[in-house]
Amino acid sequence: MKKITAAFLGLGALCAGTAVAQMTPGGIGMQPPNSALAEEVHWFHNILLMPIITAISLFVLALLLWIVFRYNSKSNPTPRKFSHNTMIEIVWTVIPILILLAIALPSFELLYKEDVIPDGKQIVAQGDGQTIDFVFPNDFDERRRVARAGHLNVIIDDGSERRTLKNRKDFRVDGFGETNMVVSLNEPPARGERVIIRGGRNVNHRGEVEMAPTVTIKAIGFQWGWRHAYPDFGDFEVSSLMAAEDQTTPELYRLEVDNRILVPVGETIRITTTATDVIHAWAMPVFAVKVDAVPGRINETWFNADREGVYYGQCSEICGIKHSFMPIAVEVVSRPAFEAWVDEQRAFAGLEPMFETDNVKLADASPADAAAAE
Repeated sequence: MKKITAAFLGLGALCAGTAVAQMTPGGIGMQPPNSALAEEVHWFHNILLMPIITAISLFVLALLLWIVFRYNSKSNPTPRKFSHNTMIEIVWTVIPILILLAIALPSFELLYKEDVIPDGKQIVAQGDGQTIDFVFPNDFDERRRVARAGHLNVIIDDGSERRTLKNRKDFRVDGFGETNMVVSLNEPPARGERVIIRGGRNVNHRGEVEMAPTVTIKAIGFQWGWRHAYPDFGDFEVSSLMAAEDQTTPELYRLEVDNRILVPVGETIRITTTATDVIHAWAMPVFAVKVDAVPGRINETWFNADREGVYYGQCSEICGIKHSFMPIAVEVVSRPAFEAWVDEQRAFAGLEPMFETDNVKLADASPADAAAAE
């Protein structure tokens, strides 16, 4: 029942700004992508599918016009009589097969990335000006171990900028596929620099290893709204119903909700879905996400937002009379802002704060490093 599709991405004409959602008047294309995965979906649609679809449509149109004008009763009063043409039948069988292969083969990797939750991890070591060998524990499931250079990112962070090293040119690796790997730099990092080594099998088109989820959100669909639970942070729930018309702007009416959900920017977010009554679907076009919420079943997907902002989606499984009144609003914020919001929600639920003493420490950390520091 799980469906993650690029088709839904054409729904709506919204694009998110840095702080608030912005409209795209007259927009007919897909929303600007806000994740590496969404960029890949857009490439697949715009660069591969659209040229093929356009060429086939024009070819069929040309054939129809040719037949209409060449073989009408006036131009062809005595039609030819034949039962088959072997060459034509071979051509119209082989060419569609080749077209389908051209579409299917590149899609396999994309479908894999969409379907498998990333499990990447990182280690962070401090440079001392001497050490060049760093051990990366390759203790994934045997089928998911780091097995080649493409599954590894080695980054030097000097505090002001980050530099991604290149395999063989800047470092070498011993022990690919083994439980412990040794990453040997050609030059020792200077004192004060950090060495960040990330490994995993989910690698996006930028060559970046996708990290394991730091936040899990359980989306529960019901007629006619959503409840979002955060099991990693005390399992509090946020109920999201469509905002009343007088509580939002005309442009965002039927898109805005009374309670948005928050996620940290630059971190992998796992979405698990279910429903209490009929089938719904949690869909967020800007992240290339669409997954069914089925009663009695748990489905899951994931995303990793590149930019902060407010982004809108909707239930995209026809679920009854108020199907079109089930919007979804996701606000992407910094890690400190997310932690402050979590503490606020925990207070509403009568729980103790989780991050109150850690927000200052993590305020200057990057999203991935802040997650690793927990």
